Amino acid sequence: MKVYHISAECYPVAKVGGLGDVVGALPKYQNRLGIDASVIMPWYDCAFVNERCFISIFTGEIKIGTQIYDYHISKERDNVLGFSLYLVKIPGLLDRKDVYGYSDESIQFIAFQHALLHWLSASQPEPILLHCHDHHSGLIPFFIDYGEEFKSLRGMPTVGTVHNGQYQGWMGWDQAVLMPAFDWAHRGLLDWNGVINPLAALIKCCWAYTTVSEGYLEELFGKANGLEALFASESQKSHGIVNGIDSEVWHPMKDALIKFAFDHTNLEGKRKNKMTFCKQHGLTYRLPLFSFIGRLVHEKGADLLPAFIEAAIKAFPDQFNMMILGSGDAETESKLIALSERFAKNVVVTIGYDESLSHRIYASSDFLLMPSRVEPCGLNQLYAMQYGTMPIVRKTGGLADTVVDISQDGYGISFENSTVSEMLEAMAQAVALYTRKNLLNQKRKLMMEQDFSWESSADKYKSLYQSLWADWEKLSKK
Repeated sequence: MKVYHISAECYPVAKVGGLGDVVGALPKYQNRLGIDASVIMPWYDCAFVNERCFISIFTGEIKIGTQIYDYHISKERDNVLGFSLYLVKIPGLLDRKDVYGYSDESIQFIAFQHALLHWLSASQPEPILLHCHDHHSGLIPFFIDYGEEFKSLRGMPTVGTVHNGQYQGWMGWDQAVLMPAFDWAHRGLLDWNGVINPLAALIKCCWAYTTVSEGYLEELFGKANGLEALFASESQKSHGIVNGIDSEVWHPMKDALIKFAFDHTNLEGKRKNKMTFCKQHGLTYRLPLFSFIGRLVHEKGADLLPAFIEAAIKAFPDQFNMMILGSGDAETESKLIALSERFAKNVVVTIGYDESLSHRIYASSDFLLMPSRVEPCGLNQLYAMQYGTMPIVRKTGGLADTVVDISQDGYGISFENSTVSEMLEAMAQAVALYTRKNLLNQKRKLMMEQDFSWESSADKYKSLYQSLWADWEKLSKK
């Protein structure tokens, strides 16, 4: 079974969020299950690409509107990621440093999908399954079925995974002239509310779609940024499969980015990591260390952090430390920086993203705060628990699926609504728990004993693929 994962992100090549972590790990675990899984993504001017050896395997040209673009397909030579990695380079479009944020982003992703399908249709005589991640590859199932250039791929099974349904890749119908030629009679499959919606097209045209947790699948039926009716109408082909974590990258006994190794049988290394971390950042070791890691955006509840920190300082004076790592909304960033200057002994803020620092934060923190308004799966809480750091989460999506509250003999603290008052109530529980060291360590050991690895989820994907493959074989014999 040959599977291509198609994504804008893949760790460690290019990562903005959880999408990169998933696509950087799932294919590796699938290969161990006997699936021939690879990744196709855009070429980026980044350290990974510039420091590795890539072999050119195909060149071609595509027409975008009235312009002809050359494209190049290269393959990473040494299989360092545990799966084959293919990059699509288009000079002038797919040759940039950043993943997102360009004014012609819609054209970039149209070109990306056009080029990779042009290549696959010319070079793949064997059957393949295409696994499309989020809206950046959402047009592919439609193009396979109705694109004039891709008849050799017609009927190939496709899977779509929704990592975050809030982002859908909307574009005006004027962009249709930039797409590869397709059967205009089926243009309705691209449309949602009068615009081209790649995520909607993905759900309409793929053979099956998955979400990154069972809880998030249920949420999409009632809250999906305008696509609720579509998800519900296509529910017969839906599957909720919770993400896993790559335990070879995220494990306190194997992690080269932290100073002291530890596991659930001996937590001394966690104590030493915290002591070193607090000394480096001017924090008091004896106080509980709370942390937040992620994008400073509304859906993550990050806009609540400034008011929460001010209220917490008043409610728990000199009783906690806070470490924040992230970037996003400029106003939130400036408020957090100002707070870190006012309360330098207790609050440290690092704007940006630092992979190494994030590992040290997980290894050193006592509690991780996730007041998310939307969290399809969430990986941060899984990383935190792997490192014995208790998650404090709002009960939504994957957070509700993976974090069991301590009131139910679990290993986390949860609250219902993304409000400062409920966050303070949760913090009060954490501060009280911190004084009960034996109980806290029992909870740490319990969470670290949980299995959040990719093995189980990868096996569920294998079963889904096999089912689709069987359907394809039946159809191909007719």
